[in-house]
Amino acid sequence: MTRKKDIENLLAMAIRRERDAGEFYRNLEQQVANAAAKAVFAQLAQDELGHERFLETCTSNPTMLAKFEPGPDFHVTATTDLPPLTPDMKPVDAIVLAMKKEEQAVELYHGFAARTADAKLKATFEGLAKMELGHKNRLETVFVNIGYPEVF
Repeated sequence: MTRKKDIENLLAMAIRRERDAGEFYRNLEQQVANAAAKAVFAQLAQDELGHERFLETCTSNPTMLAKFEPGPDFHVTATTDLPPLTPDMKPVDAIVLAMKKEEQAVELYHGFAARTADAKLKATFEGLAKMELGHKNRLETVFVNIGYPEVF
């Protein structure tokens, strides 16, 4: 398998993961009763569709991933527990669930990067990790704004 083929396969896997994440959020949207939580999951499903489309454009230009700037990792997920999925899930719990899912994706891609000696594959994995970290960062910002309104 060529390096180009490896990168194509890697991006195909990442696209499937984004598609699966979108489906996950659409399913959650159907399961929860809280209107605000439904809205959060609907928006996340739309976001994942955007991520999927972005990755599809990266198949013709994988270097686009290297330009992705996620911003800082606030490590909010380190201080939050994974909430149980319930029909009456609150919006803040929905955000926590999504943050944890994005954190898992960051860890997955960092792990892949650490296990490859191929510089181009490593750069692609790191770019994917940065993209997922950007998603996590956005959710952490929303969480802080919802979960800690006294800050304002």
